[in-house]
Amino acid sequence: MFAADVASRETMGMELLRCEAGLAEMRMAVTPRHLNGHQICHGGFIFTLADSTFAFACNSRNQVAVAASAQIEFLKSAVEGDVLTCLGVEQVLQGRHGVYDMRVTNQRGEVVALFRGKSAVLAGRTVLGQPGQPEQPLREKR
Repeated sequence: MFAADVASRETMGMELLRCEAGLAEMRMAVTPRHLNGHQICHGGFIFTLADSTFAFACNSRNQVAVAASAQIEFLKSAVEGDVLTCLGVEQVLQGRHGVYDMRVTNQRGEVVALFRGKSAVLAGRTVLGQPGQPEQPLREKR
């Protein structure tokens, strides 16, 4: 899934550090392309880091899942040179819906933002997972 995520990987410069059942962790260095007119990291980029981490966490059980809702609390500014890490953890997965919490911190361990997302599981698997085949989305009709 990360290999196909051009927005997170190339546009935003994010790295996927880990992804396991119910959990994902990503990192992004704040560069000049991330700065707003106040010369701090644009909140939309912090949201995108958290949202991308949410996407990997809620798809980590090999079920296609999409965001149903999300909210964020910005707690501290990030500046050029900061390295932001986002850890996303599944809180509840019940039926077709899951709730996930993301914590964005800087390289000093200071909390930059808290994000909560609700996912909706769709039909299909995230990856084929067959040996010798590249990971590809597989969507089944309902």
